[in-house]
Amino acid sequence: MKIALYFGSFNPIHIGHLLIANHVMNETDAEQIWFVVSPHNPLKESASLLNEHQRLHLVRLAIEEEAKFQVSNIEFGMPRPSYTIDTLTFLEEKYPKHEFSVILGGDSFQNITKWKNHKTLLEKYNLLVYQRPGFDIDTSLSDKIKVLDAPLLEISSTRIRKLIKEKKSYRYLVTDPVLKEIEAGGYYR
Repeated sequence: MKIALYFGSFNPIHIGHLLIANHVMNETDAEQIWFVVSPHNPLKESASLLNEHQRLHLVRLAIEEEAKFQVSNIEFGMPRPSYTIDTLTFLEEKYPKHEFSVILGGDSFQNITKWKNHKTLLEKYNLLVYQRPGFDIDTSLSDKIKVLDAPLLEISSTRIRKLIKEKKSYRYLVTDPVLKEIEAGGYYR
């Protein structure tokens, strides 16, 4: 089975993430998308992160209606910070019949040469890179890079957290089940 892995903090997951995932399903040969919740991205500050199990639960709520979307906590039991190449190696050992690709934005792709074992990543795995304004995608790095012209909205988890903190509405930026859980749990206050 062809699996596209969508790594992220998902702090919180929002409709922009879901639009990207839906676009990948429509425009590639991926049969499933696995949202891989990262406990700690080595290139991001972890102080503002909601507990990883709460973020995992929010992703589960956001995608529960879509059978082709799955959530994964695979990185929870791995050494931290988690590195994409280590997760891919582990998943290949655990699921040898699956073929894995990685979904990432043009902004994240800009740092690809800072990633652990980036040369192996570029040589071995298909990278599904969605464009972000202001970020060029250097496809000369690998013939395994597919540039996606995904629909983009100016939505960020950072902005959503700011709205929550300011007690302003963030409705329609997250799914209703996620909104209800954030409110019930008092997350990001």
